[in-house]
Amino acid sequence: MSGCSTPSEASPTVPSASGTSATPPATASPRAARPDSVAGAGAAGTTAAYRAWGLEPLAAPPAPPAKKPVTLRPGGDVPVISEIPTEDKVVFITIDDGAEKDPEFVKMMRELKIPFTMFLTDAAISADYGYFERLQQLGNGVQNHTLTHPDLRTLGAAAQKREICGQQNRLKRHYGTAPRLLRPPYGNWNEDTRAAAKACGVEAIVLWRESMQIKNMQYQRGDRKLHPGDIILAHFRGPSDLKGRTMTEMTAAMLRRIQEQGFTVARLEDYL
Repeated sequence: MSGCSTPSEASPTVPSASGTSATPPATASPRAARPDSVAGAGAAGTTAAYRAWGLEPLAAPPAPPAKKPVTLRPGGDVPVISEIPTEDKVVFITIDDGAEKDPEFVKMMRELKIPFTMFLTDAAISADYGYFERLQQLGNGVQNHTLTHPDLRTLGAAAQKREICGQQNRLKRHYGTAPRLLRPPYGNWNEDTRAAAKACGVEAIVLWRESMQIKNMQYQRGDRKLHPGDIILAHFRGPSDLKGRTMTEMTAAMLRRIQEQGFTVARLEDYL
């Protein structure tokens, strides 16, 4: 399954957004030597920052919608979401787990100002909570990916609740607020998951429409294209999982794939 397994460039598998299981482009070249800080401000500074990473600037996202297209209610039913209903030419980047803690990725995100949402597992992040705090300070959301990354469908209701509520509490302690969103490991969930999520204060289960691998994406749809409002899955991974590539190289490839199809990146939490 693409959800939290070693990435490949094989043909995509197709996750399910409405059932109980989900299994879910040019090569990013190593960046050349660049200055530690990018000179300039405004549009010129943004262009310089992108080009220092071997990229062309993404278009600025539209202003956040005045009325969110997905309305979540604390204590209400927990929907399962794979995309956001919008006509905006935007997609949403989500990054899971937390095993890789590459300082260059923090620099990249600080300079490019790309919004993304982190779905974090305590077993992966507990050695360095501060790394993800630096990313949070850039405006990126911290959300729930369970304490130990189990396949929740193999657990009973009480064990699922311990995994989800335990991570709610852990993330609130370290990052200041309890998450509103849950991504079940591997995209696997059942009705016990929804009940546990609701009991723990989670407002939505978030899956995905595309999964970023090393150089290319796996698509769920047969047309193999991004659509407005698609949620993209990526992972905090390093060279051992990316066949020698770095997380910044994978991210650069993902941004190229997004731009090539005429999209830009918006903040998921602005839309739900």
